Amino acid sequence: MVAPLQDIQALVCFARVVELGSFTKAAAALKVSKSVVSTKTAALEARLGQPLLLRTTRRVSTTAAGLRVYGHARKMLDAATVATEGASDAERGLVRLSAPVSLGQLHLARPVATFLSESPGVRLELILDDRLVDLVEQRIDLALRITKLEDSSLLARRLAWVPLRFCASPAYLADKGRPNSPADLVRHNCLRYRLLRADHEWRFYGPAGRVPLEVGGNFETSNGTMLREAAIAGVGLAILPHFMVASALESGELVTVLDEYAPRPLGLYAVRSGKHVPPVLKRLLELLGDAFRGPAWREARR
Repeated sequence: MVAPLQDIQALVCFARVVELGSFTKAAAALKVSKSVVSTKTAALEARLGQPLLLRTTRRVSTTAAGLRVYGHARKMLDAATVATEGASDAERGLVRLSAPVSLGQLHLARPVATFLSESPGVRLELILDDRLVDLVEQRIDLALRITKLEDSSLLARRLAWVPLRFCASPAYLADKGRPNSPADLVRHNCLRYRLLRADHEWRFYGPAGRVPLEVGGNFETSNGTMLREAAIAGVGLAILPHFMVASALESGELVTVLDEYAPRPLGLYAVRSGKHVPPVLKRLLELLGDAFRGPAWREARR
């Protein structure tokens, strides 16, 4: 049985609201008014006899019924895309890859070069951005994220664990003293990464479990490389991923402190929004999986 046209239009509007988390963004993506998206979504809920979305003044979330309906809607839209376009951008030869700035600078040149040499006719667009980009809105085929993955609407493959280190230069510690417990940090200059949700709070894990501590300092930045260089220059203490400081630890430019209180490792994930994975994207995933192995990417237990 073919679904009525109004149901298909409503499902399209509903799916975009779920994926973009906003009626306004969904309307912009579909190039219609916000009232059209709202009306068609409400009509779909009325037809099904149950709420699919929970609306507040700040956000839109999906009910359990909404998740089920979205799953079916997404399959329908994916099939429609294949039928009308024939192939994704990746299958046509354009792959858009997003990654954090420092990760891309330090570790993506080799897998990217290998990928391009093996894939004649393919163009790769690498977007380096420490902010979380919207995969659907930005038409990103694959994104690398260092995080505790919470967005269940994305398909993810963990490539590695990323241990985190408390680091400082030997000169800084010689001048300010070596902290022996998290409480000692109230007397230290703590350098902060400003894109974290709680950038003034550091979390420590010791014998008594998690110990949150509000820290202070005179420098914060949205770039991990700059944070590392500030620590090497003796500005203060920083929390940095192991892959960024491995060479500085080996050379002695940095040393770790409070190892027994180290934060829990984060996962390095390759995430995508669609289930269909073209062969060219599968090969890129394989190369990325190979790249993120070795000493800097050794398995770290939670």
